[in-house]
Amino acid sequence: MAKTLVCIVGPTAVGKTALAIQVAQHFHTVILSADSRQFYREMTIGTAKPSSDELEAVPHYFINSHSITTDYSAGDFERDALELLRNLFITNDVVVLVGGSGLFVNAVCNGLDNLPKPLPGVRDRLNTLHRHEGLDPLRQRLEQVDPKYHSQVDLNNPQRIIRALEVYESTGMPFSEFRRKQTADRPFHICKIGLNTDREQLYRQINARADAMMESGLLQEVASLMRYRGHGALQTVGYAELFDYLDGNSPLQEAVDKIKQHTRRYAKRQITWFKKDDRTTWFTPDALPQIIAHIAASIQARSDT
Repeated sequence: MAKTLVCIVGPTAVGKTALAIQVAQHFHTVILSADSRQFYREMTIGTAKPSSDELEAVPHYFINSHSITTDYSAGDFERDALELLRNLFITNDVVVLVGGSGLFVNAVCNGLDNLPKPLPGVRDRLNTLHRHEGLDPLRQRLEQVDPKYHSQVDLNNPQRIIRALEVYESTGMPFSEFRRKQTADRPFHICKIGLNTDREQLYRQINARADAMMESGLLQEVASLMRYRGHGALQTVGYAELFDYLDGNSPLQEAVDKIKQHTRRYAKRQITWFKKDDRTTWFTPDALPQIIAHIAASIQARSDT
C-alpha cells in the first residue's frame, strides 16, 4: 500500500474537523492540523480548535503545540511536519492533514521558498506600524520595493505583506526573488480533498459560529491576550476586531458584526486559493461515503503503478 497523506482543505466553518475525524477513524490513523492559529495554546475559542471529545476520538498533532510568544512560520511547520510524517508512516499507511491555512498546507505538500530569517526588530517594527496606521502604508511600501509580489499577494492579508517586507528590509532583495520555482518531491502520495457547500449555507454557519464563540467567552479570551497583541498570530480575524473594541474604537456589536464580515471574506479567499490546485477533488461535507471511496481509489491507483 502506498504511503498516503490525505489533505482535507476548504473554507473556515465548512466542517473540516468533523470530516477529518471520520476519515481518520475509517483508516485507523492520526490527524495533523495545518491551521496556523491552532498551534498556540493561548488561543482556543477564537481558533475553533477541536473539542476535548474530538481530540480524544483521534490523536491530533500541532494542536496546542506552541506558545504565542514563539514565532512559528510555515517554514518551521514544513520542517517539523515532514519529520513527524517520516516517523508516522513507519506504522501508518495513511495520515490525515487538515486545515484552512493554504500556505501551511502548501508547505507540506509542495515545499516552501528558502527564505532568510528577518533581522532582529524588523518584524516588531512592521507589526507596530500595522497596528497604529493600518495596512495602507505597508501596501504602499510593498508596491515600491516589490511590485511583482504586490501584484500577486492578497493585499488584505497583513501577515503575507509583513513577511514580504521583512525579507526585503533584512536582505535588500525583493521577496519575489526568493520564491520557489518548482515543487519539491515528497516520499509519499498526496490525495487532496476539498470541502465546500452552498455559499449562503456557509455564511450562516460562519455567523452562527461567531455568535457561539462570543457566548463561550471569546471577549474574555481576547482581553487576556492584550499584552501579546503585537504578535502576528493575533493580527487575525476574531481577535483584531475585539482588540479594537477594547481600545474603545467601536461598540461591541459592531465588532462582532465585523468578525462575521471579515470571516466571510476570509472564506472567499480560502476557496479561491484552494480552487487554484486542480489536483483537489471537491465534495460537500456530508459526502463521507464518496470521499472514502475516492481516497481508497486514489491509494489503489498509486499502489498499482
